[in-house]
Amino acid sequence: MSGACLNCVARGRHERRLRLCLTCGHVGCSDSSPGAHATAHYESTGHPLVRSMEPGHQWAWCYADELFLEPGGGRGPA
Repeated sequence: MSGACLNCVARGRHERRLRLCLTCGHVGCSDSSPGAHATAHYESTGHPLVRSMEPGHQWAWCYADELFLEPGGGRGPA
C-alpha cells in the first residue's frame, strides 16, 4: 500500500486527502483534489468501499450506496 496517490505523483502533484480502496488497497486522492482518482478507481473497477487515510479520520464511504460510514460505538446489531 502506498501513502500517495500515484496518479497525482506522476503528474507532479502530492495530494494529502487520500482514500484507500477496501477491496484492493489502491490509494487515490479525494474528490476535493483535482484528479479525484479514488472516484475514478471506483468507476473503473466497481470497488465500492474506501476509507479516509487522513490522520485522525476513521470514516469510510460506499460509492454504490452513497453512504457515509463511521465506526460503531459499542453494541452491534440486536
